[in-house]
Order: sequence, then C-alpha cells, then structure tokens
Amino acid sequence: MTKNIKVNAAILIIGNEILSGRTQDTNTSTLATWLNSIGVKVQEVRVIPDIEKTIVETLNVLRKENDYVFTTGGIGPTHDDITAESVSKAFGLKYEIHKEGYKILEAYYKPGEFNEGRQKMIWMPENAELILNPTSGAPGFSVENVFCLPGVPSIMKSMLGGLKNKIVGGKPILSHTISLKTVESEIANSLTEVQNKNKEVEIGSYPFFHAGKLGVSIVIRSEDQSKIDECSSQILRFVNEKNIEVVDR
Repeated sequence: MTKNIKVNAAILIIGNEILSGRTQDTNTSTLATWLNSIGVKVQEVRVIPDIEKTIVETLNVLRKENDYVFTTGGIGPTHDDITAESVSKAFGLKYEIHKEGYKILEAYYKPGEFNEGRQKMIWMPENAELILNPTSGAPGFSVENVFCLPGVPSIMKSMLGGLKNKIVGGKPILSHTISLKTVESEIANSLTEVQNKNKEVEIGSYPFFHAGKLGVSIVIRSEDQSKIDECSSQILRFVNEKNIEVVDR
C-alpha cells in the first residue's frame, strides 16, 4: 500500500485594511476549510501590508517551503493593488497585459466602461494562468505553485470551485468535536496522556462560552476515521470517570 502524500500550503493575506482592523479577515477560515476538505494542510498564515518589498520577500520564502501558496487581496484597480506586479518581481517575470484576461473583461463591461483603472486588473506576470471569476468578471491568476485571489470574501469564495482541478491534495483531513462542561486545567493531564498514545492524531482543546455555558471543545483531527474513533473513545472514558458532562453545541 502506498503511503499517503502529505500536501501543505501557506496563506498570505495582503492588505493594510486587515492590519489596521478596518476589515475583518474571513478569507483565512474559508480557504483553510476548503483546503482541508481536499487534503491540503495549511501550515502557516501571514498577514502583510501592501508593500512590494515585503510581498516579494515573503512570497519567495513561502513558495519554497510549501506545495502551494494562496494570496488574497491587492489585485483590484486602485493604486495600492500591487500584488500582481510584486508576484512578477518575485518570479523574475515580465509584468504585462494578459491577452485572454483583456478579452474577458472587455466583454464583461459595457462599451466605454473598460477604462484604464479597470484595465489594471489584467496586468499580470507573463504567461500567468487565469483563475476565472463567476461573480464580478475580473480573474485571479496563478504562477507555478502560487495562486492569487481577490480580497473580497464573497468573490474569493466563488472562485474556489474553478481551482479544484489545479490542486492535487492528499487524503481529506477529518475531524470530530467533543464539547464538555469543564475547564481546560481539569482535563489537561488526561488529554496529554491520550495525545501521547495517539501520535498520528492531532488533538486540540478550545475553551468556549456559548449561550451562558462555559466549557471546552476537544477537536480530534486525522485522515483516518478509525484513529479518530479510537481517540474519541479514550477521551470519553476519562470524561466518564471524572463525571464531566458532555454538552451539545
């Protein structure tokens, strides 16, 4: 039997508006959930400003350390949208008008509306592959293992379906959650024992406060359902011994 290939990715969120707190980042959660579902594990997430030198340097580190890199933000029509030009510099490629992209946007806008600002959205690295946009016309693009998506969450999400055939993942990562009416300190030692017995399973504990209930959610993650089930039964064993209540969230 061939061993399952581990496939990893990094997410690079680009935009001063995220760092200033004006805009809330939901793209990380959307991307990570989608990548997990196709068997790609997110290793790292970075949030950086719209500064060319920072984008180039960060991208060159991440693309060497990961199978895939996904960027969001900075591919719109305004002066601070510099992701495409920065990606060109990171790869040492010419920054030019993408002919196919030009045709797509020219057809999308009414005559006279495809102005210079909007034309900026189809300046890309030489020979970039388009990522089609079913929502607002302007495509994203990919170069080698780097995929550049827009920052607007609804548009970014709508473009993920078109990427499925371009991403080769491993086995999807499965998860199971057990929520308990307890505090982390009460289960820490027992949970460590279970983790030590199940090295290939990832176990995380996350405190929650929901509808007046204080508790801890234990999340068990693995590619193998049987390992999740075994881990779950070990956890429920000590939960029962300690008379801890399992709650429904």
